[in-house]
Amino acid sequence: MLVPIEWLNEYTNINAGIDEFCERMIMSGSNIETVEQFGEGIENVVVGRIVDIEKHPDADKLLVTQVDVGEEDLVQIVTGADNIFEGAYVPVILHGGKLPGNKVIKKGRLRGVESAGMLCSVEELGFLDKVVPVALKDGIWILDREYPLGMDIVEAIGLKGQAVDFEITPNRPDCLSIIGMAREAAATLRSKLKYPDTECQAEEGKAKDHITIEIRKPEICSRYVGRVVTDVKIEQSPWWLQKRLMYAGMRPINNIVDITNYVMLEYGQPIHAFDIRDIEDRSIIVDTVKEGEVFTTLDGTERKLSGNMLLIKDGKRGIAIAGVMGGLNSEIKYDTTTILVESANFNGDSIRSTSKKLGLRTEASSRYEKGIDPNLCGKAADRVCRLIELLGAGKVTKGSVDVYPGKTESNPVSVRVDRVNAVLGIDLAGKEMEKILEGLEMDVSRLGNNLKITPPTVRQDLQEEVDFIEEIARMYGYDNMPVTLPKGNTEAGKTRERTLKDMARDIMASMGANEVQTYSFVSPKGVDHVRIGEDAEERNFVRLLNPLGEEYSVMRTILIPNMLEVLGRNYSRNISRVKAFEIGNTFHNNPSDEEVLPDERDSLAVGCYGEGESFFTLKGMLEELFANLGIHDAVYIPEGNYGVYHPGRCARIMVQDMELGIMGEIHPDVAGKYGIASKCYCSELFLDRVIKHADTERLYRPLPKYPAVVRDIALLVSEDVYAAEIENTIRQTGTKLLESIELFDIYRGKQVQSGKKSVAYTLTYRAPDRTLTDEEVVKIHNKVLDALKEKLDAILREM
Repeated sequence: MLVPIEWLNEYTNINAGIDEFCERMIMSGSNIETVEQFGEGIENVVVGRIVDIEKHPDADKLLVTQVDVGEEDLVQIVTGADNIFEGAYVPVILHGGKLPGNKVIKKGRLRGVESAGMLCSVEELGFLDKVVPVALKDGIWILDREYPLGMDIVEAIGLKGQAVDFEITPNRPDCLSIIGMAREAAATLRSKLKYPDTECQAEEGKAKDHITIEIRKPEICSRYVGRVVTDVKIEQSPWWLQKRLMYAGMRPINNIVDITNYVMLEYGQPIHAFDIRDIEDRSIIVDTVKEGEVFTTLDGTERKLSGNMLLIKDGKRGIAIAGVMGGLNSEIKYDTTTILVESANFNGDSIRSTSKKLGLRTEASSRYEKGIDPNLCGKAADRVCRLIELLGAGKVTKGSVDVYPGKTESNPVSVRVDRVNAVLGIDLAGKEMEKILEGLEMDVSRLGNNLKITPPTVRQDLQEEVDFIEEIARMYGYDNMPVTLPKGNTEAGKTRERTLKDMARDIMASMGANEVQTYSFVSPKGVDHVRIGEDAEERNFVRLLNPLGEEYSVMRTILIPNMLEVLGRNYSRNISRVKAFEIGNTFHNNPSDEEVLPDERDSLAVGCYGEGESFFTLKGMLEELFANLGIHDAVYIPEGNYGVYHPGRCARIMVQDMELGIMGEIHPDVAGKYGIASKCYCSELFLDRVIKHADTERLYRPLPKYPAVVRDIALLVSEDVYAAEIENTIRQTGTKLLESIELFDIYRGKQVQSGKKSVAYTLTYRAPDRTLTDEEVVKIHNKVLDALKEKLDAILREM
């Protein structure tokens, strides 16, 4: 929020330079974005009066003016402005003068006629287009009254000033006002706070004779104050009021609208004015809309209303969308003579919902949705009437029509002095705490160690003891608190899950894989690219309510599409070999019960392509990972129906009837979708299940004292027999003397008949307490061969 220092000074004494003021406000908790400077970089720009205007002899759209700038000779200036007139007082930049942005103006000739300077617009003197008064938007700045000719324009109209742009947090709606920031500044600088004048001096008639008000939805509208002003004169606001609005980032329109905006900025209470001629039956009814009702707002847009939107109605129709924008059918016009000033309080959630559904966010709605004190309504309405009176813009009727079903009051909170000191690590007396809190306009009474504090109703954020401790801390000064280290013997540690995740990360990196990280927000088309079935669980997405776009509209259910994007991106950049892994979260919706929160799971994806990479190198990486994590009974079950992978080169990884993941060669159609022309291999593990089965406890086992007996066998088996079946048969038959099994060759060729393959293993036998005899080994070995023959029809080949 932009807060002009000049305006702030009216309510509290800013007895500090701008740099010191900003620093002290920051230290007391008011964050500052920037400081806007006005009137800087302007040189040789003076007040001038247009004496004569003639048409340019050689240009239809140019005028030649003679301007009096307080010197003996008039200054001739050529301009294209069409809003000037003889006798107008205007800003004139003379030869060699400077404008903001270091623009220098020099004498010249325009279409053959000499021009010794330039008449200035509001924008050219440093204001943004969005704050230029409506009356001056497309022309020269016509000053509001006579000023000494030749006087420096910055000095003449008081152009120099600063506005501090405060970053207001959502829990402090009271600071979305000049008075709110003045309260903060007064407490920070230890100065007094003054309030605006709201007492009207001359009132005629009674407001209740002009209007009636009824609230039919008190749960949405807690208060509605109406005041009436007659004999209204619509004209331009005086410069002092326009200047404050412009410094605060708001465009001046006319005196009545400007006053309502001025009070909104001053109190933080939105105000709206209706032309009372357009209020049917002279009655205001606050009620919800009829479903499908169409309403035209002040910006001329027809809007279809629905749901529980709140509407301000007269006896026959809607005249304003409550808390958002007024209606075109009751706007202030230049012939308006009597107005109704509305100052109301609406439920923040209702206003936010209406604003969001209509796609219409205004200064008023942004304030209402954060929460406003209902007790401001009357003060703000009185302030509007007082300003109308001061500006001579109308006659104020006596009293107001104030419908306030349930008055809002603050509840006292008990705060312990010793608790404040314990939390903050300081030793502050209770009396000092009283002074700090009273400086923030709180009522404080002290009884021993307890402070009974009643905050002002504008401070809706103060509910519990800790809130008041924070208030004391920021006003005491965070920079004044001692710097200490936390006390205690807290020891940092990792959970088992975190430790095993880090261990898995280190294992994968040690095998040459690079870790990658990808977005959790993905496109729903990703599962289409990897050929996931229409009814598959992977399509139960968690969808985002406000996605950045279709590409980031759902949360991922698998990591493989992300991994393939990484591999495809590297392949397109001619990276010949890639080995990568990602440890990340996947998110799974529960379509059968929308009240159940989505399930978040940990997954590990591995991907590789290039020379030397194959199904078996990927399987070797997974086996190494499992071995290091203490998982020794993983079984690889062939899978032919999962669309991501090649049907003959895919396996599900099982442990004790629980699936740990899947691995295989990516289907050529899928690889093609990602621009990968070579074979690539991927795996995705359910990391939470892997961690569940992990056993990293290592028991000491002495080195074997006795030699091993090694036997190599080559088996001729059908192509349909998997290596896992052979190994399981060998393990089941080999007794405890079988120490290890190692597959070292798979052969298909001329010496092997069609439909068969040769599979070669090394079997290692060892006894822990003796040297095995050849007879013992032969007995067990023959038993293994017989079992292979019987179960798998495996025939022993000669080596």
